[in-house]
Amino acid sequence: MSINSVSSSSPLALAILNLNNQMTNLSTQLATGEKSTSYSGMGSNEGFAIAARSQLANISAFTDTISNVGTQISAANTALQALSSIGSQVQSAAAATPATLDSTGQTIGQENASAQLASMVGILNTPAGDRYMFSGTATGTPATVSVDQMLNGTATQAGLKTLISERAQADGTTGTGRLTITQPTSTSVSVAEDSAGSPFGLKLSTVTSTLTGATVTGPSGSPAAISVALGATNPNPGDKISFTFNQPDGTTTSVQLTASTSSPPPSGSFTIGSTPAATAANLNTALNTAIGTVANTTLVAASAIAAGNDFFDTSSTATANNVVSNQATPPTAITGATALSGTPGTDSLSPGFAAGNTITVNGTPITFVASGATGNEVNVTDSVQTLLSKIDSITGTSTPSTIDGGKVEINTDDAASLSITSNPAAALQALGFTSTTVTAPQPPLRVSGTPLSSATSLVNGSANTVSWYTGNSGPGSALSSATAQIDTGITIQYGAQANESAIRSQLQSLAVYSAFTTPATGTNSAAQIAALGQSIATNLTPQLGQQTIEEIQSQFAAAQTVMTDTSARQAQSQTMLQNMVTNTETVSTQTVATEILALQTDLQASYQTTSMLSQLTLTKYLPIGG
Repeated sequence: MSINSVSSSSPLALAILNLNNQMTNLSTQLATGEKSTSYSGMGSNEGFAIAARSQLANISAFTDTISNVGTQISAANTALQALSSIGSQVQSAAAATPATLDSTGQTIGQENASAQLASMVGILNTPAGDRYMFSGTATGTPATVSVDQMLNGTATQAGLKTLISERAQADGTTGTGRLTITQPTSTSVSVAEDSAGSPFGLKLSTVTSTLTGATVTGPSGSPAAISVALGATNPNPGDKISFTFNQPDGTTTSVQLTASTSSPPPSGSFTIGSTPAATAANLNTALNTAIGTVANTTLVAASAIAAGNDFFDTSSTATANNVVSNQATPPTAITGATALSGTPGTDSLSPGFAAGNTITVNGTPITFVASGATGNEVNVTDSVQTLLSKIDSITGTSTPSTIDGGKVEINTDDAASLSITSNPAAALQALGFTSTTVTAPQPPLRVSGTPLSSATSLVNGSANTVSWYTGNSGPGSALSSATAQIDTGITIQYGAQANESAIRSQLQSLAVYSAFTTPATGTNSAAQIAALGQSIATNLTPQLGQQTIEEIQSQFAAAQTVMTDTSARQAQSQTMLQNMVTNTETVSTQTVATEILALQTDLQASYQTTSMLSQLTLTKYLPIGG
């Protein structure tokens, strides 16, 4: 029998080896702070930790996106606030500045507006980082042309000043506003438009009269006219007649004349003659003078504003007139409430659509049905406005289509794409359109015809006119031109375009006010500037139902709120996920140090035991002398 020394395969040796391995692992954990350098050593929860790390990486990317977008929105808000301030300053100046012209034919208010126009263009064309904020998806392109190109044009393309000049000629601002004032009989006076359907000059709206014995009719006919026929007796002193005219910019202006016994009569009056014929002659003279004054003052301002619309407004309108012209009584115009069915040309006017008719808008058909309309269908018993709303839903216009006074206006934000046809063709003509295909004039618009003073239409001027907006438009809203995903399933929109209604209309007002000049010593110059100033002040005042710069800011504020809420939620998730990773993959150095001390004690005891055992021999157990 023998006693073996401690071998490497003995239980004690294996225990020591295990302790050594534990010491090595604990030393590594103490040095790295991690449980293991291998996946298997992390434990059963490592799969959750790996998933958590992926989520943490996503949150980090989202955090960077939120930070970058937040910077863009802050810069855009700062710019919008500056634009709002500019608009307020020019609005106040235009409303209050005295119409005192200097040698340049402008007022101090106009010259200040020129400086503010330069500031506004500079703001719109200032990039935030590598992105132009107001260029839509064209983030590498400035939003507008320079102020000089905008106002003065180039060698081959006209600027705003040219369009104002051309439009003034077409609107008849040096005469009677394209109205013809005549005396068809010795005792009657007529005021008529010079051309049916022309967009230029003053348009007859209404007439009211208290002239004793007089018969007033109209406006009616094509072109529209108003007739004033005096009776067998003269008007009485103080009797009045008032004419209201529509101007090219959509505003109205009035002329009122009062019968007077004075000769010459005071301003705004006409002299009662010795006979009705003499009175009619005096009324004719007074009308020529009064309407001529309007044409040379308020119409001049309205014409300049209309030229600004022609140059700046990137949307457009297709129009048609629908009135009953075959009745003995004065014509009746259809309205938005008029039913689509019925027989046109009767006292109960209707366009006369029938089940089975179709109107195709930009390739999408609208079908007329007897009842139960769904989708892109309309009932023939529905109203005209219902049809227009259906058309708007297809075109996506930001300006609803309307019908007023028998005039149908189909608005579109993209004139180039508008195409409306019908089957049969009479279905479209029932709305008053004379063509079998409805299109909208492509802006910018220029006066067509020679001489300009007798022009009757506007045409697409894109080939020879400066395009002031150099960014991209659509598809979709300006806000949707820039999007960012800030969390799983959460995307925000933060785009902006200089041709948005609120920004464009302010830029247009400043440009028109800056571009307009008039002879410094002209008889009507002060009145023209005063009228223009009031129009500019009105246009710079927020109107109900129209987009404002503050509305754009509120959209950005909504996006910022979403980002703030998302960031807070992500911060909570980040803490939770990081704790999961930490608990799974890292160790407490204090705990590891304590474990190492305990292992060191165990190892020391094990080594001492091993040393003692290694010194044991059989001779130590044999009797001495045996």
